[in-house]
Amino acid sequence: MELKVVRGAEVAPFLPDLARLRIGVFREWPYLYAGSEAYERAYLEVYARSPDSVFVLALDDDRVVGASSGLPLADDAESFRAPFDAARLDVDRVFYFGESVLLPDYRGRGLGHAFFDAREAHASALGRFDWTAFCAVDRDAFDPRRPSDYRGNEALWAKRGYVRRNDLRCTLDWPEVDGGADVAHTLTFRLRPITRSG
Repeated sequence: MELKVVRGAEVAPFLPDLARLRIGVFREWPYLYAGSEAYERAYLEVYARSPDSVFVLALDDDRVVGASSGLPLADDAESFRAPFDAARLDVDRVFYFGESVLLPDYRGRGLGHAFFDAREAHASALGRFDWTAFCAVDRDAFDPRRPSDYRGNEALWAKRGYVRRNDLRCTLDWPEVDGGADVAHTLTFRLRPITRSG
């Protein structure tokens, strides 16, 4: 296993692998995302165009088995910036974590913490951000599609100091795996202040 950190346009050679990985992992609960490679390419290109973006890649014999991303919130889409603008939080001071995806066979090995470590270090080193933030989809705990053995990431997020902000929410549409038109989903942000030594 190797963790490789790439920035900005350096991610370009990995984009096809990342698109396939995201589609595969996000088909699972809680996202149930029926993705397309065309959409994924467009989404990932936003990160590739941002010079201060970061991807932390988990490689097994040069095969991408996991990835975690981030970029300055000001470089992301309006749908992600709008809740911060409405709350009068300066988007120029927020570094946004896109997502972490990892194939099932590689979970439980501490890679979740490693992904956060690398992204937080990157955001701190840039020196102009006060917050790291991410959002996660809100699902009904009693949704019948929820697997009985599902374990969420809330404990990991809390352990790392991320606080759920119910005043910061966005709505994104995507098609679900059971077919049909796009479905509107609410996602709630979690924030953590960046601490700097010295």
